[in-house]
Amino acid sequence: MAKPHYKRSVRVSDLMHHEVADILQRKINDPRIGFLTVTEVEISDDLRNAKVFVSLYGGNREETSKGLESAMPFIRAELGRRMQLKFMPEIIFRFDDTAEKGAHIMTLLRGIERETDEGNGDDE
Repeated sequence: MAKPHYKRSVRVSDLMHHEVADILQRKINDPRIGFLTVTEVEISDDLRNAKVFVSLYGGNREETSKGLESAMPFIRAELGRRMQLKFMPEIIFRFDDTAEKGAHIMTLLRGIERETDEGNGDDE
């Protein structure tokens, strides 16, 4: 039986997702960096560039960005030890707003629901 064929960039992306999350959780102790969750890693097909998307919970984006920038040489070196790649991709951290946007939409929907319920109460 043949193995499923996956693009190398997808395999590297999955591995990098796991490793970056572990490094941020266990190895980085910078107080500027808030609680982060790695949500996605996108790697170019040539494996030269990686966008690491993170969600920040209860922290300051500007301070977290400074902390991540400061930790970048360590993160790249640690990834180099953990991943066997000829070249380590350039890493760019991006904030993922999906959770915040979802929470905002839920707040709006609850507000509409309350207004609808209040409006129905007047008719009775």
